[in-house]
Amino acid sequence: MFMGEYQHTLDEKGRIIVPVKFRDGLGSSFVLTRGIDKCLFVYPMSEWETLESKLKALPFTRADARSFVRFFFSGATECELDKQGRVVIPSVLRDYAELSRDCVVLGVSNRVEIWSQPIWESYAEAAAGSFAEIAEKLVDLDL
Repeated sequence: MFMGEYQHTLDEKGRIIVPVKFRDGLGSSFVLTRGIDKCLFVYPMSEWETLESKLKALPFTRADARSFVRFFFSGATECELDKQGRVVIPSVLRDYAELSRDCVVLGVSNRVEIWSQPIWESYAEAAAGSFAEIAEKLVDLDL
C-alpha cells in the first residue's frame, strides 16, 4: 500500500526521485500514465494488469469508454528506476500534468500520483473544504 506526501524536484532531464518507501511496492518495472485531475498515475505491474482487464471489458461501442481508454492507454509507458531511484517522465506526460521544477509525489493506496506542486496545493485546498461532506456521503455507502 502506498501512502504519504513527498516534495521532490524535477531535474532538467525530466527525472524525479521516487520516494524510498514507494520503490519496493512499485517493483522493477511499473506503468506511468495520465491520471485524472491533471496528475500522473504510477501503477505497479500487478495493479496495472488488473486495471487493464477492467478497461478492456468496457463496451467499445460507447464513445465515452473509447475516449477514456484511448486517452489513458496512449499516455501509458513502462518505466524503471535508475540507480539513484529516479524515473524519467516523458515530455508528453510532463506537459499534460504541467510539471515544472517543484512536484509532489503522493501515495494513494494502490497507486502513486505525481503532481505539479501548485496544482496539488490548489486541489488539496479545495478538497479540504469539502472533506467532511464527502466523508458523510461515503459513510452512507457503508464503506
